[in-house]
Amino acid sequence: MIVGTPKEIKNHEYRVGLTPESAAELVLHGHTVLIERGAGGGIGESDADYERAGAELVGTAEEVFARAEMVVKVKEPQAVERAMLREGQILFTYLHLAPDPEQTADLVKSGAVCIAYETVTGPGGGLPLLKPMSQVAGRMSIQAGATALEKSHGGRGVLLGGVPGVMPGRVVVIGGGVVGFNAAQMAVGLGADVTIVDRSPEVLERLGIYFEARAKTRFSNHANLSESVAQADLVIGAVLIPGAAAPKLVTRAMLKTMKRGSVLVDVAIDQGGCFETSKPTTHADPTYVVDDVVHYCVANMPGGVARTSTYALNNVTLPHALRIADMGWKGALRADPHLLGGLNVWNGKVTCEPVARDLGYDYIPAANALAA
Repeated sequence: MIVGTPKEIKNHEYRVGLTPESAAELVLHGHTVLIERGAGGGIGESDADYERAGAELVGTAEEVFARAEMVVKVKEPQAVERAMLREGQILFTYLHLAPDPEQTADLVKSGAVCIAYETVTGPGGGLPLLKPMSQVAGRMSIQAGATALEKSHGGRGVLLGGVPGVMPGRVVVIGGGVVGFNAAQMAVGLGADVTIVDRSPEVLERLGIYFEARAKTRFSNHANLSESVAQADLVIGAVLIPGAAAPKLVTRAMLKTMKRGSVLVDVAIDQGGCFETSKPTTHADPTYVVDDVVHYCVANMPGGVARTSTYALNNVTLPHALRIADMGWKGALRADPHLLGGLNVWNGKVTCEPVARDLGYDYIPAANALAA
């Protein structure tokens, strides 16, 4: 199979779909790997590194899309990239379609086979291709929030860990999954006063056992959430409903109860955000203010630590990319029902039920694609 990786073009996105080591694995399996020149620069890998791995360098993204049977990326294809997709071509990347009707419409129109990292499942019911980026984003959320709390960045001027004689900052983490757990770990490590809010008794019990007295847990209902947000210096939105748009848990009315200069970091922004006032931002201009509350809503947070993120991502995506290249997409999806869960769009049809529901498409089960 011809596998191609273009340079990412989203604002301040430095990650790359294939590392030189991943390219070498595909070459060892007998596949042709096309890499756009400069694609690995953001992670410190040169074109020569890819050539040594056996990849073929090409000058433009247009050539990658024109020749590749499978395109491996990191972020969702931008409009100019979607226009280059063709019928039957395999796209393997993050998509996050539910809050993005324009992208969904373009992918449906293209006729491409679109497999989304974020809906590939694991044997234990998790999302193993989303997990490493959730770990990165959760940890980064505290760094980003701590910076936004500095007075020079519009915040309250609060040091999360405090100092002797001065109370630490209050951090509220909404959601106790992978993002929330990693955010809480970082916040606890800094010495902040941490509360994790979740609606699952099992999750709260697990977090309570892990953190003991270092972090508090609280059941998520409207009253508890409203009170927690009002007391917080920093709120981390870490809510995920696989494949679907995130629920708007923090309302505009709640903002009016918050402290002037407090900070919201919406890690769920890829799925539309879990704050009513959220809108996507970029690393170039990461924050904005609503009702005196600073919002950080960067839609590709892990891109800020591109090298760590790329290698963590390739660790989990490469085995699937190899399987698709070796067996073809139908063979790979038949052999692995968890990978089948990643099929979001096929032959002009939406095969991910939450996306179809949220955007008003007819839902076609992914298994139907294998029978066609």
